[in-house]
Amino acid sequence: MGEKTEEPRIGVYVCHCGTNIGGVVNVPEVVEFASKLPNVVVAREHLYMCSDPGQEIIKKDIRDGLVNRVVVASCTHRTHEPIFRECVASAGLNKYLYEQANIRDQCSWAHPSTPEKATEKAKLLVASAVAKARYLEPLEEKEVEVIDRALVIGGGIAGINAALDLANMGFKVYLVEKNPSIGGRMAQLDKTFPTNDCSACILAPKMVEVANNPNIELLTYSEVQEVSGYIGNFKVKVKKKATYVDWEKCTGCRICTQECPVRVPNEFNCGLDTRGAIYIQFDQAVPARAVVDKEHCIGCKKCMKVCPAGAVDIEKNNEEIVELEIGTIIVATGFDPFDPRKMPNLNYDDPDVLTALEFERLMCASGPTKGHIERPSDGKKPKVISWVQCVGSRDRDHNPYCSRVCCMYAVKQTWLIKEKYPDIDIYVHYIDMRTPGKDFEEYYAQAREKGVKFIRGKVGEIERKGDKLLVKAEDVDLGEPIIVEADMVVLSVGLEPSAGTQELARLLTIGCGATGWLTENHPKLRPVDTNTDGVYIAGCAQGPKDIPDSVAQGKAAAAAAAIPLSTGKIKVEPIVAEVIEEFCGGCRTCEEVCPYGAPQIVEKDGKYKSEINPVLCKGCGACVASCPAGAIVQHGFKDEQIRAQVQALTSEYEG
Repeated sequence: MGEKTEEPRIGVYVCHCGTNIGGVVNVPEVVEFASKLPNVVVAREHLYMCSDPGQEIIKKDIRDGLVNRVVVASCTHRTHEPIFRECVASAGLNKYLYEQANIRDQCSWAHPSTPEKATEKAKLLVASAVAKARYLEPLEEKEVEVIDRALVIGGGIAGINAALDLANMGFKVYLVEKNPSIGGRMAQLDKTFPTNDCSACILAPKMVEVANNPNIELLTYSEVQEVSGYIGNFKVKVKKKATYVDWEKCTGCRICTQECPVRVPNEFNCGLDTRGAIYIQFDQAVPARAVVDKEHCIGCKKCMKVCPAGAVDIEKNNEEIVELEIGTIIVATGFDPFDPRKMPNLNYDDPDVLTALEFERLMCASGPTKGHIERPSDGKKPKVISWVQCVGSRDRDHNPYCSRVCCMYAVKQTWLIKEKYPDIDIYVHYIDMRTPGKDFEEYYAQAREKGVKFIRGKVGEIERKGDKLLVKAEDVDLGEPIIVEADMVVLSVGLEPSAGTQELARLLTIGCGATGWLTENHPKLRPVDTNTDGVYIAGCAQGPKDIPDSVAQGKAAAAAAAIPLSTGKIKVEPIVAEVIEEFCGGCRTCEEVCPYGAPQIVEKDGKYKSEINPVLCKGCGACVASCPAGAIVQHGFKDEQIRAQVQALTSEYEG
């Protein structure tokens, strides 16, 4: 991939980065040091090297023929290496004849109180980069054709918006959802904060739009089983689970669901009522098609007898594996509510202690009580309700993060209940009220004005005493413990990654953080990209967020996924591993250690050799370090390049 070039003439450009670097490191001293390093012909400084004037200094030196290698000593490679590579390329130099020294994150930020030592370290880092630059080779990017079809995994509000945006751009989209209907968690909500819009009124038209869009193929009641390939050329196997109902014939009339003698807990209503063994997920389901729950089906065949369309056959397993060829993938798999059983002190086993999502279903006109607030234990209207905040969130024993939406959905629920039932006394036990969104603080203030009592302090225990629930808490403002006698308690549970998130991440070779959420490539600059090119994340798959943020991120992921689809080709960075065939013994060690599946053993002239797919390779170097024969090289990080860097860092470098 590389070729020999003329004698290195290295230009070193040191950035002050305002005071980020220059406030600690003696930049002129580093420039003076760099000017005396072997093969360095130019050493300059600038307040902001990444600015247009700063880049123009580099370009001019290249155009004037002064330098044929460039080293910039500035901040992180992660954000600025692409900028300087393009700068170098625009001046006519191969962009891979560039090296960067991170003297901000690794130096000035790390040693702010010891400027002299920081300056010495900066010199070492620059010397290391210069040492490597002497051995840099020009590399060429490859182009890969892109299949102009997309896959969206997850049919909640983020996935719906991503699919619609891509489809409206003219691309074929497959929308995979594990449940029988799209809609996700938003479909379970009554109203949405801070406008109190009906959730279904917002969501249902979007769901119908998805079903009617000719560019979207819905694969509900389906799960992704296998993923292989790379950006532009993914091969995906999707399992369409057995419904035992012919959806081409089913009209959604619900006669079968009404006649089924079996009663099991209804998941959509959080187990607060029951459904049959054959069911349609909810009233506004899209598609409105029945599914047989074989785990609870008793085989009476009544559904088959009453179906006017002849669509039901409980003996016909219609499970199917669908194979798709995809260009880009968006993951929008949402969240699951925290299970409060993990906190026995909150007495969730009591029928009148509900999660916020369960209470949401009670509030909803399509819910188990048709919107009437009743105690599950006796069906009576409660006189006092307490909300407990941060259940499973901001807790070192469970989830250390804030789930972002719990304060606001509690405010919403109390706001609506106080409006509908002004005689109900409402208490909210909170640690901090977090209302950072547009109109959120005003919404919170309105709830207080309606008479909702907000008590700052943690709840230690919930105890049943006769007909009452004793909420034992602290009141920080009073400076003493309190007990609220409530008829119902609502636990504002936090958000957790949805079940199967880690397994899906493994299939897609994308990262999960310590708390289980999918990891973005960069939290600020690439918030929907992942470490696997062509795979993007949106909504609560990436972390807790509300509906507007989920919609925005779904649309952002669609925009990012559309770029390779619309261009038809993508360029592949050449800093990848390559096998030297004459040394390869076909031992398969590289196959075993590669997290991306890039190496593959193939037969050549009767011998087995490893071959590395440069599109799948991410340049991690695991195969290079593991190869017992030393048969693999890493372009951009060859042995002589690394050796020169190490020698410079350990003061052994003499040019």
